[in-house]
Amino acid sequence: MDLDGGNRRVFNRLGGSSTAAPDSSRNQKVCYHWRAGKCSRFPCPFLHRELPHPSGPAAATANGSGAPKRFADDSGFSGPALRRGPNFNNNHNNSWGRMGANKVVRKTEKVCNYWVQGNCNYGDKCRFLHSWSLGECFTLLNHLDGHQKVVTGIALPAGMDKLYTGSKDETVRAWDTNTGQCMGAINLGGEVGCMISEGPWLFVGIPNVVKAWNTQTNQELSLSGPVGQVYTMVVGNDLLFAGTQDGTILAWKFNAVTNNFEPAASLKGHTLAVVSLVVGANRLYSGSMDHSIKAWSLETLQCLQTLTEHTNVVMSLLCWEQFLLSCSLDQTIKVWVATESGNLEVTYSHKEEHGLLNLRGMPDSESKPVLMCSCNDNSVRLYDLPSFSEKGKIFAKQEIRAIEVGPGGLFFTGDGTGFRVWKWAEAVPKP
Repeated sequence: MDLDGGNRRVFNRLGGSSTAAPDSSRNQKVCYHWRAGKCSRFPCPFLHRELPHPSGPAAATANGSGAPKRFADDSGFSGPALRRGPNFNNNHNNSWGRMGANKVVRKTEKVCNYWVQGNCNYGDKCRFLHSWSLGECFTLLNHLDGHQKVVTGIALPAGMDKLYTGSKDETVRAWDTNTGQCMGAINLGGEVGCMISEGPWLFVGIPNVVKAWNTQTNQELSLSGPVGQVYTMVVGNDLLFAGTQDGTILAWKFNAVTNNFEPAASLKGHTLAVVSLVVGANRLYSGSMDHSIKAWSLETLQCLQTLTEHTNVVMSLLCWEQFLLSCSLDQTIKVWVATESGNLEVTYSHKEEHGLLNLRGMPDSESKPVLMCSCNDNSVRLYDLPSFSEKGKIFAKQEIRAIEVGPGGLFFTGDGTGFRVWKWAEAVPKP
């Protein structure tokens, strides 16, 4: 897939230098007023640049061993593995976050408002970012707009050269992946709460119904049963599951004879809306506004365990190897692993400064696993796993509610201004 926009490099290393005085004659402290953007002293006795992170032996000491420790299987996130999820067992590596001292060297983590408006006079000397991202390992290929409200779903049906986006503006748009042009829009008469694709099928959740389109035959179906908004969907064990506003998880199974999706089950147990679903290790996991996660058997559809360690809405779930990852508006990402009894327990908890909205995983250009998590401060953090060392950051004007992984190192982020197409930079060959 080659989306229009080229391989433009969008990251600028905004390193500042001062001619006021050499570093050797200055107090080795960063100027507080310079950080606030209002230093008027010339020459200033303090530094007008950020101090570099330690390197060499000192860095190795601060970092434990100097290099992030990884699991034996470092293949990371593959497309099918994300859906199948982990095979939970007790042979886990408990090194989550232990080696997370490596940070991206950066200036002020804020996009320059004047640069956004096209009239910043400071250019490369501006201490704010003139870029929508921070990090050298990925590039922005294109920014496509057209939706009037936040994008809540991005899907790429198999074998097609089209990408679909759904939005709270009540429309689904189709995009040509070769030209980046919008090929058309459908008004559904209700806010799109979620959207996924499985094979040729495109599923769209709106209030009180799931719309299904076969992108090869143009067959259109309406799956009734949901009460209120459909917030999340996933496919597992030949069943389509949908989490709804009233706390119920509905399941449908495709009948090849009738060429239709027929109701198969209704899973009850959550007391508030179900907003996240994922399948892994022959289980269905559901996250809810009631702050809990439930594990369901895919064979019996019975609830096996309820997890209550989060203290706010469980917004997103992700399976990786033998681990389950969850994120919440309580500002934490929790990593779960199965005990000898088969029950899940938290093996690591990562704290953020803002509430978390969405989790996605994919391999970078070196096939190493990367976690992408969107926060409600209009950003996406990228972390190496399992170390949780920071790899980069993506910024937007509004909350990024949709993240999707594509082929060939592509990934997509959707917010209230449209969606952006990103690509991992090519790995530098080692000598």
